[in-house]
Amino acid sequence: MSDRFELFLTCPKGLEGLLIEEAVGLGLEEAREHTSAVRGMATMETAYRLCLWSRLANRVLLVLKRFPMKDAEDLYHGVLDIEWQDHMLNDGTLAVEFSGHGSGIDNTHFGALKVKDAIVDKLRTPQGDRPSIDKLNPDLRIHLRLDRGEAILSLDLSGHSLHQRGYRLQQGAAPLKENLAAAILIRSGWPRIAAEGGALADPMCGVGTFLVEAAMIAADMAPNLRREQWGFTAWLGHVPALWKKLHEEAVERAAAGLAKPPLWIRGYEADPRLIQPGRNNVERAGLSEWIKIYQGEVATFEPRPDQNQKGLVICNPPYGERLGDEASLLYLYQNLGERLRQACLNWEAAVFTGAPDLGKRMGIRSHKQYSFWNGALPCKLLLIKVLPDQFVTGERRTPEQRQAEREQAEYDQAPSEPQERQYNKNGNPIKPTPVPAPVVEQPRLSEGGQMFANRLQKNLKALGKWVKREGIDCYRVYDADMPEYSMAIDLYHDWVHVQEYAAPKSIDPEKASARMFDALAAIPQALNIDKSRVVVKRRERQSGTKQYERQSAQGKFQEVSEGGVKLLVNLTDYLDTGLFLDHRAMRLRIQKEAEGKRFLNLYCYTATASVHAAKGGARSTTSVDLSKTYLDWARRNLSLNGFSDKNRLEQGDVMAWLDTCRDEFDLIFIDPPTFSNSKRMEGIFDVQRDQVQLIDLAMARLAPGGVLYFSNNFRKFQLEENLTTRYSVEEISAQTIDPDFARNAKIHRAWKITAR
Repeated sequence: MSDRFELFLTCPKGLEGLLIEEAVGLGLEEAREHTSAVRGMATMETAYRLCLWSRLANRVLLVLKRFPMKDAEDLYHGVLDIEWQDHMLNDGTLAVEFSGHGSGIDNTHFGALKVKDAIVDKLRTPQGDRPSIDKLNPDLRIHLRLDRGEAILSLDLSGHSLHQRGYRLQQGAAPLKENLAAAILIRSGWPRIAAEGGALADPMCGVGTFLVEAAMIAADMAPNLRREQWGFTAWLGHVPALWKKLHEEAVERAAAGLAKPPLWIRGYEADPRLIQPGRNNVERAGLSEWIKIYQGEVATFEPRPDQNQKGLVICNPPYGERLGDEASLLYLYQNLGERLRQACLNWEAAVFTGAPDLGKRMGIRSHKQYSFWNGALPCKLLLIKVLPDQFVTGERRTPEQRQAEREQAEYDQAPSEPQERQYNKNGNPIKPTPVPAPVVEQPRLSEGGQMFANRLQKNLKALGKWVKREGIDCYRVYDADMPEYSMAIDLYHDWVHVQEYAAPKSIDPEKASARMFDALAAIPQALNIDKSRVVVKRRERQSGTKQYERQSAQGKFQEVSEGGVKLLVNLTDYLDTGLFLDHRAMRLRIQKEAEGKRFLNLYCYTATASVHAAKGGARSTTSVDLSKTYLDWARRNLSLNGFSDKNRLEQGDVMAWLDTCRDEFDLIFIDPPTFSNSKRMEGIFDVQRDQVQLIDLAMARLAPGGVLYFSNNFRKFQLEENLTTRYSVEEISAQTIDPDFARNAKIHRAWKITAR
């Protein structure tokens, strides 16, 4: 065999430039970049060194042969010509990977089969011994890459991908691969910071990948030092003595690195379920003396190194898995920006994000950006110097003010020295004057954000007297007043519920997203509510019972009040909250009219109207709904107000229930869905089509002198004319819409129906 070999080092897309620097530093010669790969010439020693020390490569492929290829026969004979007995035993195990197409081969499985057949045929003995296939842990892993009519046949020296260091057996929902984490650290300047004795903190550390990779860089530990199985272990061309020498050198370097005083490397993670897996990963990497992981929220993040040294804050914020999550993440980025400005002055920061627009919302400028790919997702690495003149905040400050802030911050962060106590003339100790902490300004709102904040404050002021007079706890403060900010904003006591309406297809998605972020940035400031109490959802055009489907499973209920009753709302788990705010006036009307009456609530949802009827002195209430979940919620609402007696809850399809019911009621409320096709009911309900049958069935249960209120929110709904010929029908829509819905008169329509 030759003393020099051609090598291909593969890597994630976007890491080629970093990998070629690393590979040349480790001895690769004549190096050239390719897409997701680096190619060059090397000795066996350099090939081993790359396997052991490359923090960025996925695989180290040693090229066995290049040959022209016109068809499958050329492929077979080109592979067959190799002296495979120099590489593996006749009864060894084999895995083949094939990439590329052309030359009559469009199926990679067929290509891999041809390569395997050639190797097996070459090594088959007269006795019938032949290599077998083992895709998981073969003795030899062979790659064939077909590139524009040329076959490049290689031996994989790495075995399993080199990003699998072996320490991370437990991982979170969306972990970074180890070699991508290492690349981000290198681009962030961590090798320089570590060499200067700097600290590192990750406020969203997950299971600790950044922390472990950073500590291995700082401690001069080869990333694959602990790997036991390699692609060359059973290769007959392997040189064990050379490998042993290189491995022992790496062991000595790691021992020397770990013997140094450990750097201050800390991770913080909000999810308690990830703390122990993260600590286990750190322990497996042998870095427990260097790395500590604690539970902590981003909003309270504050690195406090032992020697007060500065360093690097690095993180990979979550990307958002469900529709609407990206908007909610705005507050996470804002919290991160606030903590950087408040607690990390003079540090460097690196934020790896799949949502660069959110990075702009941190209130601090990045001085450099790098593009990366995390799998198929394009990402950006934002590099930040945490200095006051990089802050994008509310007030403009003079250079003198900025200098004063720097000096104040340096004073605040300097290690405290014991001070000589001073006494007054009476011999009592004088308390030192406390130095005020630096004020952290809110990020400056954009022009659109400020305009939106002004509108919210105007609406709040306009509704203020009415809210106070009526004792209302929950109300709508904004409903797409400005078409370009298409959302509804509701206040629930000290929480904000935001529903973003999907933008029309004519609107540029990027502009719609930017406006949404502008609005979300403005909401906490304009309404004076903490960001943690803002819940954001995306509302699409609904069909059927989709509006009632579960979105989350947090199970958090908030108690609110309305008209003297207490009600439970859930702002997170469903698209709707358990309380239709636009029906407030109808509920209060029912409360005033219910005294002594038998009340029937059809399609009752969480039975809020029944609670109001009971509060108004109803003789009894009956609430009917198909959903057990909502009837359980209804039971809790009634119980919360002490109305468990004389209040029936019936589970069933309303139309079928009415058909069999023989009771009479004095007051009936019907607020049906527009459309329903639940598996638990017969057929499909359509409010426009089925209104006559529904109202006829309900009117048959109405006692003489009774009143039926019928309402729905289907925008195109038209009441059938023949109903007005048989019953006394009065449209009362305007009377059932409170001031907070005055801007949206079509929010619902309502009728009062009585017998003629």
